[in-house]
Amino acid sequence: MTNAAPTTNSGSLPTSSPRVLVASDLDRTLIYSSAALALTMPDARAPRLLSVEVHESKPLSYMTETAAGLLAELGDVADFVPTTTRTRKQYQRIQLPGPAPKYAICANGGHLLVDGVTDAEWHASVTERLARECAPLDEVREHMEATADPAWVRKHRLAEDLFVYLVVERELLPEDWVKELAVWAENRGWTVSLQGRKIYAVPKPLTKSAAMREVARRTGATLTLAAGDSLLDADLLLAADRGWRPGHGELADVGWTAPGITALPERGVAAGERILREFLGEVR
Repeated sequence: MTNAAPTTNSGSLPTSSPRVLVASDLDRTLIYSSAALALTMPDARAPRLLSVEVHESKPLSYMTETAAGLLAELGDVADFVPTTTRTRKQYQRIQLPGPAPKYAICANGGHLLVDGVTDAEWHASVTERLARECAPLDEVREHMEATADPAWVRKHRLAEDLFVYLVVERELLPEDWVKELAVWAENRGWTVSLQGRKIYAVPKPLTKSAAMREVARRTGATLTLAAGDSLLDADLLLAADRGWRPGHGELADVGWTAPGITALPERGVAAGERILREFLGEVR
């Protein structure tokens, strides 16, 4: 495994029998916005959907009713850990079916929630590591603001004082700009990821895999399973004992795979169902 995790003293090693840990990305892996549904779900075979996120009285994200049942079943037999680049506030809008997860990983590993509350010691260890190992946040934010064209940028966002992202008009976005930003960021210890209408710039030491390892340590898990669709999920998939990626997303677009990783043919909500079935199959 790569990217050794920061360690903390909070949490205790388990005294009961170890369980399987399932760490899964959410957006465009298990849950889908209306825009993501439009790209991957043909009208003629549209399944029944369940809203799992509401914001300002409007439903934002969905999963199929079948997937909801599978996730509820998974939560009864494994330690399910939602693992997302979303901020804590954005994550807390989501109401997933099944038992409430004891652990959740937000802000790409910058925050580890325990029963819905941030583990302050974990967060402190992460921020200390970022200060040592990559260019400062302000330098990256200022570069993106100076080089991005207002003609195609809708919003500039600072996420949890850890990373930055842009919301863009995708059809107007120059492909070369993203490539140039990626090269510039790489030289400063940052990663660039394009997901739908969002362009993320995230410090390389800020990883989902590090947080997953910490949860595995606390729970005593001897088998770790993971799923995700974007470049920011690659480290998570590599760190798990087994991983799955759907047939859409950044990783699928470049044909990315590795030992222990299953590249699924399914796209969209069908991939979400398949991933949950794969998780349950491994647990059983």
